[in-house]
Amino acid sequence: MRLLDEQYTEDPSYGVERMTAYLRRLGYRVNQKRVRRLLRTMGLDAIYQAPNTSRTNPEHKVFPYLLRGVSATYCDHIWSTDITYIRLEKGFVYLMAVIDWYSRYVLDWSVSTTLEADFCIETVGGLIELRRCDIFNTDQGAQFTTPRFTNPLLEKGIKVSMDGRGRALDNIFVERLWRTVKYEYVYLQDIRTVQEARTGLGAFFKRYNHRRLHQSLGYRTPAEVYLGR
Repeated sequence: MRLLDEQYTEDPSYGVERMTAYLRRLGYRVNQKRVRRLLRTMGLDAIYQAPNTSRTNPEHKVFPYLLRGVSATYCDHIWSTDITYIRLEKGFVYLMAVIDWYSRYVLDWSVSTTLEADFCIETVGGLIELRRCDIFNTDQGAQFTTPRFTNPLLEKGIKVSMDGRGRALDNIFVERLWRTVKYEYVYLQDIRTVQEARTGLGAFFKRYNHRRLHQSLGYRTPAEVYLGR
């Protein structure tokens, strides 16, 4: 799973077949069934353009993608969220974060030991009680298509947008954030416990928002753009 995570972060276009071939070249005797199961466990199966692998729920409404050809032009114009796998020394957790497209500011984040929807619903629900955006973009995972997640957004007058199936780049700013999290924190540490992950990620996001300069922001920090400081 560590190798799959690192290769996916390096090249998210790898599907099950290429991931299997990659592991075999490294000397691991694996078949596609096992690789697909591991990717599902990691929450990465929705990325790949393969039939019947996404953890969607047919009873949930899927909203159209609203951002093709659209650029964020002000803070709180477009927010996005996603979930990524964070490896521990023994085991793993899932991280979700909400990012403002215009400023790249991470508005909130949370960690869970399962892929149940509750941690996403609670995090975003608390966030929109304080502020709101015009468009909120997610993928088509069951955590985000459940009415428990979408209805509070719609009730606040927020338009819901969802990535096309297998189109990771529809949520490009979150994908870039995950690469930064992995290369600048996760891969440099031996994270032992869930609490250690929470503490370390808290320090990382504080540094990311308030100290990390972004070329696309004119070498300002996300906090300087979003908060004006």
